[in-house]
This record gives sequence, structure tokens and C-alpha cells, in this order.
Amino acid sequence: MMPNGQEIAMLQREVEWLMHERSALLRICGAAAVFVEDLDSRSLPASSWNAADMLAEALNALPEDSLRDALESLRTQNMG
Repeated sequence: MMPNGQEIAMLQREVEWLMHERSALLRICGAAAVFVEDLDSRSLPASSWNAADMLAEALNALPEDSLRDALESLRTQNMG
């Protein structure tokens, strides 16, 4: 059964929404990576060590291509 025009339009809107969400998440990941890179862990309060560790682990778990896309997305946003 072929999808009708209404179903196609709904799928197109969903894909556009997902692409927008991906773009936002890439910018967030890029900003987090830059934050972690610039962070002086010696000046970090002990109460923040666990959160910083979780953030670093989450960033390290990203596939290299995704992290590269995240940093590029952030760079593109700052240039534009």
C-alpha cells in the first residue's frame, strides 16, 4: 500500500523536526566539549566532580564522527 499525500507530508514534518532536534543536540554537545576542554579541574569544587565526570564520560562515549559534527556545528553557529 502506497502512502497518501497526507502521510507523506506528516513524515516530512517529522523528519524536519528530527533534523532540527539533531542540530540543537549537536550544538549542545559541541558547547559541552569546549567547556570540558577549557575547564581547569583544579579549580572545580569537589561537589561538581561527579557531574563533570558524567559529562566527560558522555562526551567520550560519542562516536568520533558525531563529536566532530558537534564541534563543526558550534563553529558554524559562531561564524554565522
